[in-house]
Amino acid sequence: MPETHEYYTQLVWTGNAGAGTENYTSYARSHVISVQNKPAIPGSSDPHFRGDGTRYNPEELLVASLSSCHMLWFLHLCSAQGIIVTAYEDEARGVMQEDADGGGRFTEVVLHPKVWVKAGNGNPEKVNALHAAAHKKCFIANSCNFPVKHEPVCYEVAISSQRSAKVY
Repeated sequence: MPETHEYYTQLVWTGNAGAGTENYTSYARSHVISVQNKPAIPGSSDPHFRGDGTRYNPEELLVASLSSCHMLWFLHLCSAQGIIVTAYEDEARGVMQEDADGGGRFTEVVLHPKVWVKAGNGNPEKVNALHAAAHKKCFIANSCNFPVKHEPVCYEVAISSQRSAKVY
């Protein structure tokens, strides 16, 4: 039987500079995102929208959520297939298009996972194909109304603590 899961977060706006939202430039976009028993995340809007560039913005957190969810499913699928992953990195890119009225939407996110696997531990084509399976399982990607693409690279390593230049 399918289960339902609930997630709770708290957000507190910390950007009142004394005049509240008297006008568009009178307040900071700073806020703090928290979850019980976890470190707080300092948030703001993108600097393009008068935000603090030293804080995470919602757009970055969306792209990071997609990258993280994909990686977790990918590692699970590799483990279930007996493929030993020794390292994983991703440099994800999200594209957001603004509308003339100031609104907008994401038009795509492209994940660029780099995966290091133990030599002789799996066909590199099979390893790369597991990204499609991970995408189908990813809760976050399944909740998006824009394409999430993958451009994976697989490296083979002789020893689990080394990275080699052999690319697939």
